[in-house]
Amino acid sequence: MSWFEKKFSRYAIRNLSLVLILCYAFGYLIQMINPSFILYLTLNPYAILHGQIWRIFTWLIIPPEQTNLIFVLIMLLFYYSIGTSLERTWGTWRYNVYMFAGFLCTIAGAFLMMGYAYLFHAGMIERLGAAAFFAGVSPAFSTYYINMSIFLAYAATFPDAVVLLMFILPVKVKWLGFVYAVLLGADFVQAAAAGQFYLCFAMLASLLNFLIFFLQRKNPAFLHPQEAMRRARFRKEMSSGRDTAAGPSQSPSAAAQAARSERNAGENMRRKMAARHRCAICGRTELDDPTLEFRYCSKCDGTYEFCQDHLFTHVHAKGGMGPVPLASVTGSQETEHKESSGQDPDIGK
Repeated sequence: MSWFEKKFSRYAIRNLSLVLILCYAFGYLIQMINPSFILYLTLNPYAILHGQIWRIFTWLIIPPEQTNLIFVLIMLLFYYSIGTSLERTWGTWRYNVYMFAGFLCTIAGAFLMMGYAYLFHAGMIERLGAAAFFAGVSPAFSTYYINMSIFLAYAATFPDAVVLLMFILPVKVKWLGFVYAVLLGADFVQAAAAGQFYLCFAMLASLLNFLIFFLQRKNPAFLHPQEAMRRARFRKEMSSGRDTAAGPSQSPSAAAQAARSERNAGENMRRKMAARHRCAICGRTELDDPTLEFRYCSKCDGTYEFCQDHLFTHVHAKGGMGPVPLASVTGSQETEHKESSGQDPDIGK
């Protein structure tokens, strides 16, 4: 992943959520002008193999089915908000990988569904006609379940974030994610029991990117390289502190005190290593305060993450100089720091 990121991260699409929403807007415009034209844009594997190659891409502009314009706007704003939050937290490259993995898995799922249909439902295809059969089932392969995967990823990344259900009830996102997962599981079982195998393929393919993401969250290889280096540094410091504290000339009381200090330091180190986010200014993590939100600063050189209290109140890291809190420097020191780091002295005023 790191090699691909170094090679191709410059090609990542910024504000990918906004791009997808603009595609939806274009799709709604097509529905208003000529609703039947949407049928020529669906992810129909049979039609693709018969020359309609554009369907590999045009299914992305088919918007979720909504009849109320207000609900459409609320839905689009909501998915733009959570998608932007994920992009800021993960980085543009990793968010692009997550989204395009969902797109590619959905396309692959459509063709796998076609092969399954010919193997196990050849009689139905012959009775209805291949063109009519696949035209009828292809709308199931849409961005609906990909949007569900975005929400589930947001719930897994920010489990303690609070949203207002129906604009009234404050609910933590992790509980909404759990409810969505249960409903999706129930839909899958119901579709399988009813023989709607194409829905099962669509659901599994579109949510496969979330399953991969969820399994990799506990894998240290999924960490950002800077985070992996910090963890390695913590382990090295903890090991060197243990060697220093274990001296032969220590008295029993001093040895006991050193052991307690070592245990406390080890416990604090383990807590810090278990944290997924840490502010580069105050050092707080989500373990210190579950309500904190963390963001990466795109203007700092390197990978620095800040809590909500210091995201906009720090002097950016430039020219090899790390970030510092804006309140800790005087006006002349701030100007000197910014000039030496190549920043505009007016930033932050």
